[in-house]
Amino acid sequence: MTVETSPELTARKNAAIARGVGMSTQIYAERAENAELWDKNGRRFIDFAAGIAVVNTGHRHPKVVEAVRRQLDHFTHTCHQVFPYENYVALAERLNAKVPGDFPKKTIFATTGAEAVENAIKIARHYTGRAGVVAFAGGFHGRTFMTMTLTGKVHPYKAGFGPMMNDVWHLPYPNALHGVSGDDSFAALERLFKADVDPSRIAAIILEPVQGEGGFVPAPEGFMKRIRALCDTHGIVMIADEVQTGFARTGKLFAMEHHGVAADITTMAKGLGGGLPISAVTGRAEIMDSSQPGGLGGTYAGNPLGVAAAHAVLDVIEEEDLCNRAQRLGDRLKQRLAAIAESCPEIVDIRGPGFMKAVEFEVGGAPSPEFTKRVVEEAMARGLVLLTCGVYGNVIRFLAPLTIPEPVFDEALDILEAAVLAARA
Repeated sequence: MTVETSPELTARKNAAIARGVGMSTQIYAERAENAELWDKNGRRFIDFAAGIAVVNTGHRHPKVVEAVRRQLDHFTHTCHQVFPYENYVALAERLNAKVPGDFPKKTIFATTGAEAVENAIKIARHYTGRAGVVAFAGGFHGRTFMTMTLTGKVHPYKAGFGPMMNDVWHLPYPNALHGVSGDDSFAALERLFKADVDPSRIAAIILEPVQGEGGFVPAPEGFMKRIRALCDTHGIVMIADEVQTGFARTGKLFAMEHHGVAADITTMAKGLGGGLPISAVTGRAEIMDSSQPGGLGGTYAGNPLGVAAAHAVLDVIEEEDLCNRAQRLGDRLKQRLAAIAESCPEIVDIRGPGFMKAVEFEVGGAPSPEFTKRVVEEAMARGLVLLTCGVYGNVIRFLAPLTIPEPVFDEALDILEAAVLAARA
């Protein structure tokens, strides 16, 4: 039941674009507004993907569009390392104040989430003089060689790409539904430090407060505090990958605010730019300053248009109280999913903070990517775009813009229920 809105374009895409660039849909966008998107044939879809948590403030938010338009009237690029500009400095100041942590901070900008993670690892290695990095199974950090190595999922991200980077170690991430507790993760860490690597060789531990591609799995209560204490004991840099969790998605500006401790370094991208490419690394000033001048940066890093958009995004989150709205929308979605679950035993878990919700499906006690795919296809046929995730591909994640109008949200919930019931038929 694949929805294909332009077979001619699909044929052109197949002839022109490398097969490795995967596509979740065959819908070719013509225009978008807030939480709605129209294809080249004029068919309307409700977007519960938001560019994979990029347009948290909605497609083409007027304030973001106006900020970019104003910047276009001045300049589009100088390279900050050649001709610096004030709004780059001002955005760094804002992030230094907003990222969790009661200590002096500094920031650098890049273009993508993977670049942010790469730079965070570089900085941690330079600061500590160590090479080792600990990451978690199920985590996703990017597709470059270092970030692909950090990612804890083989297919499709690692398969066939040869040896990974060395000195990277993976631990099981807590997931109660799959039988892994926080204690289990720490027991694995203790075994790692006894059997495989001395903690004095570890530069950083990197983890997502809520695993994204891994299935929208939140870190359990107290887990981040234990990681923080362990890092302090061994002089390890704690890195929070907030690329997908940041910018009001979880009901807080940053997901780490739910845990009562701060990472040494925070990576961010996606929602920061409201649809324009920009990423950032913010961390303890002494750690961020460890690299020599020229060791960090990039030609497009902190592009003026992305910086202008990011300022507008931060303004919109504050002015429209999107953290609280994320919590309200997430609560309503959870209630509706719980009601659907009463007649759908395939739903085995509903989880996630704020409006970073997910539902997991099993059939006969085993993960069912097949049932999950049917739900997604039924929803697509009715005009609702959903995305899957999870190690087994049996999770649907909900990432609608936080600005979604109430009538559109109500319509989407009705479509979701109809799609789940149709998948069971």
